[in-house]
Amino acid sequence: MNAGEFIAALRALRVWSGLSYRELAAKAQASGASLPPSTITSMLGRTTLPRAALVTTFVHACGLDQDTAAQWAAVRNSIAIGSEQPTSGRPPELPESSSGGGTEQTPADLPVKRRSRLRPVATGLGITLVLAISVAAFLLPGRDSSRHGGVVVAPELPSTPTGAAAVPPNGWVHIRPVGAPHLCLTDGRVRDRRYVPLVAVQRRCDAVAPQGTVLESMGGDLYQIQWHHPDYGKGCLKALSDGPGIGLLEPMDDCSQGSRFHLEPFATYGSNRYVLRVDGQGCVGIRDSDASEGAEAVLERCVGKGGQVFLIEAAS
Repeated sequence: MNAGEFIAALRALRVWSGLSYRELAAKAQASGASLPPSTITSMLGRTTLPRAALVTTFVHACGLDQDTAAQWAAVRNSIAIGSEQPTSGRPPELPESSSGGGTEQTPADLPVKRRSRLRPVATGLGITLVLAISVAAFLLPGRDSSRHGGVVVAPELPSTPTGAAAVPPNGWVHIRPVGAPHLCLTDGRVRDRRYVPLVAVQRRCDAVAPQGTVLESMGGDLYQIQWHHPDYGKGCLKALSDGPGIGLLEPMDDCSQGSRFHLEPFATYGSNRYVLRVDGQGCVGIRDSDASEGAEAVLERCVGKGGQVFLIEAAS
């Protein structure tokens, strides 16, 4: 595990906790520590290791006990000094639910409704959270910590069997139109202002932070597309089927209203290129296959080419 993978694991833990940045700050303050939302934003958006004390505070605020928080800090320290040993064993298990509880207040920008509870990204026996990095498996909170030389380490990700079909990464991702790979699908306004709420548009990938995109498997080839923002929380994309915004993709507060997208491989397996189809509504495409920044995503008749093909890769 390297620094980037460790930061991705921290982001995964935050999603698992079901807590907004403000809720994490409040929990840390209640335990006598300081963890401002701006500090969390900086920590989870960086590529270098945060301070060990900050890791401990953050992990504990996410709902894990002090011993587990110390294990995360130990991994951080081993990465920092370059002494992490080859990984072995399996990661700790996630508890059945986090200690967050309640209903999270999540995204909204201006009039947009984007508030709902963050669900655990992954739970169950012996789970490895894999997100943002296709070659890494992350250290998870739980009971059965594996150790090597007194330092907690993360297991290696099992390799894909020869001939097995590749699947989209389940977790933090970038969704990029193949016709404009420097752009990412994220929130914005329709250019003609005919519809006020935020909708899905393509913008420069380096200007999307601190918002991130999560791809959550709903079984089979069905996925939900979620946007997470440190201030606004989570919004799940819905393909609008009526009203003034018909055909657009809008993030919704209640993720039960979010659409389920079929991610259908384009060309060959392993190319990371997909067509996103919604039952009865068509396929997601960039309007007119426009390669300029700000062009909105719309539902169109499926043709499987041009602006309807997206490159989906784990976010680093």
